Amino acid sequence: MYNRVILVGNLTRDPELRYMPNGGAVCTIGIATNRKYKKQDGSAGEEVCFVDVTFFARTAEVANQYLKKGSKILVEGRLKLDQWVDQNGGKRSKHSVVADNMQMLDSKGSSEGGYNQNSAPTSGSYSNNQQTNHKQPAQVQSENIPDINIDEDEIPF
Repeated sequence: MYNRVILVGNLTRDPELRYMPNGGAVCTIGIATNRKYKKQDGSAGEEVCFVDVTFFARTAEVANQYLKKGSKILVEGRLKLDQWVDQNGGKRSKHSVVADNMQMLDSKGSSEGGYNQNSAPTSGSYSNNQQTNHKQPAQVQSENIPDINIDEDEIPF
């Protein structure tokens, strides 16, 4: 069976960092993803999905250090079903994501940095179980690059 989820969204709240009894870090965040579409009557529609995400180990500490409410991130991980009994005795459940990789997508200041488990922040990708190699783009002369007007609302992700 294959259980893989990739989400791009914005944090709905600041990260919450905790430590397990064995000393391992756990960080939980909430992200909101949206999808824009055209309704049958031709009007624009939008649906928003709110998802809880859990990071572990050093990635949890990095998420807590660099992310804040409103930060844009890409999360890759697996879907998990959480089940519990509420105060009234009713059975409750929700899906959440256990993250394996994270990439910060904001282009501001400190959030441009990244994390590789064996070094200091150097790139935009973070992973619990793999190192990511990033190549620097080749230098291009600016006179050969045309100006492109891209509206963020038209990007499909």
